[in-house]
Amino acid sequence: MEFETIPTVPTADEVLDRSLRRAAAKKKQKINVDRANEEFVRAVASAIHDKLKSVVASFPSFERLPPFYQEAADILVSLDRLKKSLGAVTWAADQVRTIGSGYARSMRSAEETDRVRRQAVARIASVVHQVEDDLLFLNEARNILRKLPHVNEGEFTVVVAGYPNVGKSSFIRLVSTAEPEIAAYPFTTKGVIVGHRDIGRRERIQFIDTPGVLERPADERNPIERQAVSAIINTADVVLFILDASEHCGYTLDDQVRLLEEVRGFVDVPVVAVANKADIRGIEGCPAMSTLTGEGVEAALDLLLIYRKDTTQTNLREPPQPGTQE
Repeated sequence: MEFETIPTVPTADEVLDRSLRRAAAKKKQKINVDRANEEFVRAVASAIHDKLKSVVASFPSFERLPPFYQEAADILVSLDRLKKSLGAVTWAADQVRTIGSGYARSMRSAEETDRVRRQAVARIASVVHQVEDDLLFLNEARNILRKLPHVNEGEFTVVVAGYPNVGKSSFIRLVSTAEPEIAAYPFTTKGVIVGHRDIGRRERIQFIDTPGVLERPADERNPIERQAVSAIINTADVVLFILDASEHCGYTLDDQVRLLEEVRGFVDVPVVAVANKADIRGIEGCPAMSTLTGEGVEAALDLLLIYRKDTTQTNLREPPQPGTQE
C-alpha cells in the first residue's frame, strides 16, 4: 500500500537546520568570500526546495487510489485539507527557489555580500515557517494513513457488517488469519480489520471486519461508522450481515433488521444474513451460527462461497430473509 512508504515529514525547523548545515559545508570550500556567500544562498535554496518537493512527491495521487482508500483518507484526515497542505508546501518550495536565485544574482554586484546573504536566509526561513502548520498536518496524516490495512481489490472480498457487539470480530477470528481484539463491550473494533483464508489452488478469500454501524442518518455517523460504510460499499463482493437474536448486543432485533434493509439498499452485491448466538436464540428461516461454540460457522462460510465463482451475476438466488420460511 502506498501510504506505508511515506517517510516522516520534517518540521520547518528541521528542514532549515539540515539545509543550512549542508550549505555551510559547501561555503567552506570557497576561498573567495563573495563567491562563498553566493554559493551558500544557492545551496540553501536548492536543499530546501528539493526537500519540500520530496515531501509532496512522497504522497500518492489520491485521484488514482482505489475508492476505498480515497474514502478512508477523506474520512480520517480530509482530502481537501491534504491537498491544501500539499499545495502550500509546493508553493513554498517554488518561492524558496525564486528567492534564492534572485539574491544569489544580486550578490555579484553587491558591496556587502554578508548582509545580502543574511537577508536571503531570513526571507527563505520566513517562507518555510509559513507552511509549518502544513508540514505538521502532513506528518500527522502520514501517521494515520500508514495504519490503514492493505485491501486487495483482486481478491474475493467478504465484508462483515452489523450492529456493534453482535459477533463480527469473533467470526473473523474463527475463519481467517485476522487477529481482531475481542471484548464484551460495544465498539471494540475501532477501524477496518482485514483477514484472509486460503481455499486451495492459490485462491483465498479476503474478509473485512468493519466497526459496528449504527442505524442513523449518514451525516450523524461518526468517522468509525463512516469507515464501515465505505468498506461495505467499495470493497464487498458479498456482505455477511450478522444479527443477534438474543439482543445481548444491546440493540433490538427490529432495529438490527432495519439496518440490514438499509445495507441491502446501498450495495449492489448479495447480502447474506446470519443469526449469531444461536446457542441462546435463533431466528426462524435465517441461517444460524454461534461464534461461541463454533456451531454453524463453517456452514455460514459455505453460504458465502456460493458467490465466489461469479459475483457479477444479477440473478443470483437471494439467501433466506429473517423471519421467513424457505
